[in-house]
Amino acid sequence: MKDILTYTSYRQYIADYYADKKAKSAFTWQDFADEAGFSSRVYLKYVSEGRFNLSEEATIRVAKAMHLVDYEREFFAEMVKFDNAKTDADKKTHFRKMLSMAEAHKAKILEGDAFRYFESWKHQVLRELAPAMPGAKPLALAHACRPDITAAEVTAALSFLVKAGLLKKDEQGRYIQTDTYVSTGPMDVTPVAVRGLHRQMGEIALEAIEGVPQDQRHFSGLTLGITRDAYGEIVQKIAEFRKELVAIATRDSATDEVYRLNVQFFPMTKKGINKKG
Repeated sequence: MKDILTYTSYRQYIADYYADKKAKSAFTWQDFADEAGFSSRVYLKYVSEGRFNLSEEATIRVAKAMHLVDYEREFFAEMVKFDNAKTDADKKTHFRKMLSMAEAHKAKILEGDAFRYFESWKHQVLRELAPAMPGAKPLALAHACRPDITAAEVTAALSFLVKAGLLKKDEQGRYIQTDTYVSTGPMDVTPVAVRGLHRQMGEIALEAIEGVPQDQRHFSGLTLGITRDAYGEIVQKIAEFRKELVAIATRDSATDEVYRLNVQFFPMTKKGINKKG
């Protein structure tokens, strides 16, 4: 079974623990429940499936039943807190603790790099900008960014991008992208960072309305009355449109500017406005 420090979901860890024990013995969910002190034989099965949540007290009992010790119990508890957190800010706090614990014990959370990448707009911009300005020093890259950032922030961002394998340096010290496109993928933790990124990019877009000449930016919008079926069709069209834009942007290896496109499609009325009374 994988080291607990490589997990981000306590539910998946419980499921994997059960599967591992089951493969080696006649272990049952009833046995698991008995060891953790639960009367319901399917309680932990339902927890692993997302039907029930663990309380703080139940977390301690389950960790003990799985024979977790010291930092393992603490890490398991942080996973539970991350899952139970109601706000993105709280989720980020607990996930950062998980990352810190994993790094302290020389383990790697697979989603850690993705979380950090999407947590800041600087990573996205510098991943595009550094290869477009070969040989440029951090201060020059900082001056090219909008909004303004410091050379120290550039250095930290580039160091992370190289460490995460999103950029690499050639023999001349020039930065090169390892992939032309980075997507979030089907991860559990990354969406927390992505939502924060959308907020950052939305704030930058607001600044651009006044701070960027009109011939260098494009803002437009539509307000539409739609059905639920139309919503699904429009979202699919947006996905196809994004793919087309990526193809246009990547067909030429040169970069003159780094642009951001925000595609936002959200309700401005409450649900059920057309329901019959």
